[in-house]
Amino acid sequence: MKQLPTESAADWGVALCHVCGLASPLRAGHCSRCDSRLHLRNRDSLQRTWAFTIASLLLYFPANMLPILRVESFYGTQSSTILTGVIQFWDEGDYPVAIIIFVASVVIPILKIIAIVWLCFAATKGWQPRQMTRLYRVTEFVGRWSMVDVFVVAILVGVVQLGSTISIHPGAGAVSFAAVVVLTMLAAMSFDPRLIWDAAAARAQQGGHQH
Repeated sequence: MKQLPTESAADWGVALCHVCGLASPLRAGHCSRCDSRLHLRNRDSLQRTWAFTIASLLLYFPANMLPILRVESFYGTQSSTILTGVIQFWDEGDYPVAIIIFVASVVIPILKIIAIVWLCFAATKGWQPRQMTRLYRVTEFVGRWSMVDVFVVAILVGVVQLGSTISIHPGAGAVSFAAVVVLTMLAAMSFDPRLIWDAAAARAQQGGHQH
């Protein structure tokens, strides 16, 4: 197995400005180009990532179980959750729409949460830094499309048979669903992938001392 390099810019006292990207001596304290404060790693990265991730996990279940829409018409009131919408589209033969809604609003959010949790453990244990870095890139890429999930609310309007007079109101599930999307995006943005390599380097050094 190829040994990973253990030296980094931090070992040479160099920090990358988080605002403009200029590499500057850490002893300077501030970036020479934009005057931002220099720091080796994003402050409280893991703590903020854990907080956003746990909050999104707690809201994930009500987002999928509570009504996302409430429709009032002359025929009465009808409420629809994401899962009931998926089932109804499937029963009506709209298989592509049902699959898109299920993947975008049920599968992708929970996979993002699991991936971020795994990255947080990797940042403390130093597990497989190359593979974890790839996982981070995939999670970050998916995060750019997170707002696509919000359009599920609009698609679910098709579940309702519109009458002559109708009033559509967002349910508690819609608020939870939007919060999950935002919180998972914030969790991915808060995570500093350099912590994975720091932990891997520390683990390699400990292994070298033991031998």
